[in-house]
Amino acid sequence: MTVIDIHCHAAGIGAGDSGCFISPKLRRSWKYRFYLSSFGVTDAELGREGDRLVLRRLSERLAASSRIQQAVVLAMDGVVDGGGQLDRDRTEMYIPNDFLADACRHYPNLLFGASVNPLRPDALERLYAAAAAGAVLVKWLPPIQGTDPADRRLIPYYRRLAELGLPLLTHTGLEESFTRADNALADPARLRLPLEEGVTVIAAHCATSGRSNGEANLARLLPLFAQFPNLYADISALTQVNRLGHLERVLAHREIHSRLLYGTDMPLPATGLTSPWFHLLRLGPMEARRLAAIGNPWDQDVALKLALGMPEEILFRAVGVLGIDQTTKNCLTQRHRDTEKTF
Repeated sequence: MTVIDIHCHAAGIGAGDSGCFISPKLRRSWKYRFYLSSFGVTDAELGREGDRLVLRRLSERLAASSRIQQAVVLAMDGVVDGGGQLDRDRTEMYIPNDFLADACRHYPNLLFGASVNPLRPDALERLYAAAAAGAVLVKWLPPIQGTDPADRRLIPYYRRLAELGLPLLTHTGLEESFTRADNALADPARLRLPLEEGVTVIAAHCATSGRSNGEANLARLLPLFAQFPNLYADISALTQVNRLGHLERVLAHREIHSRLLYGTDMPLPATGLTSPWFHLLRLGPMEARRLAAIGNPWDQDVALKLALGMPEEILFRAVGVLGIDQTTKNCLTQRHRDTEKTF
C-alpha cells in the first residue's frame, strides 16, 4: 500500500526565475542557513542551479526511503495588502503555486500541495487553477499569512474547496518557525466554519502546542472530531525536541486514531530535531541506538513514531483522504518517464 507524507516543505530564493522569495529579515536569521542545510543545499548551489534543486534533493532522498512512497510538497502564499495584492514587506516566505506545480511534474514521488490566500480578489479562480494543475490539497499558515479561518467572508472560498474536493491543511497551535506570528489565528476552534461548510480540514500538528483563551489548543480541537466527520489531523513534527511527549499525548486519545494522518514536517527531521536520543527515557538505550542508526530521515521518522506507539494503519490513511489511487500513481510515473525524454 502507498504511504504518503502529507506535510513536506519546499524552499526557494528566486534563483532560476522561480518567483520564490525569502524576506531579508529571515535571510539574516540563523534559521535561513539551518533550513537550507536541512534541504541539503547551499545558497551558492541555488544561485548556480536554481530553486528546482530543492525539489530534486527532496525527491532523491525520498526515493531512497523504504517506507514512504510519496510526499505532498507545500507551496506558501504570502500576506496580501488591503487591495488584495501580495504584500512583500510583510511576507517572510513565498513559494508560488505555478513554480511548485511545474517542478513536481518532474518527480512522480512529489505531489503538489497548493497555497492560496483567501483574501486575494481572485482566490476562487486560483483554487480552480491549482486543482487543474494537480493539487491534492491547499495549505494555510494563518499566523503568518494573516488569515482568520473563522472569517465569514471566506464562505465562498470554503464552498469552492468543497466543490473541488480539495482538503485544507491548516496550521494549528503555536507557530515558531518564522520571525513573527499572530498565534491567535491558529486557534483550532476557528476551524468550525470551514467544517460546517463541508471542507475536509486537516489540522496540522494536531494543535499540540500553545493555548487559546486560557485552554490548551489540543483540548479545543478534540471536541470537533466528534462533531465533524470531515476533520482530520496530521502528526507531523510531534517528535521534535521542542514537542517531547506530544505524540504520546495525541495517541492517548484512541477515539481520534481513525482521523490521524502521517506527516513529517520535512525537512525538519533531517536536522536532528527529531533524534531518537531525545526520547531515550521512553525508548531505552538499545532502541534509541537502533533507531539513530537509520540513515534515511523518512525511514527513521516512521520507525521512531511506531516505536512510540503510532498505529501502523495511520501510515496508509492519506491515500483515501487525498483521493490518490493507483491509477493516479501510474499516470504520475508515466508522466515522469515522458518528462525525462525532454531533458
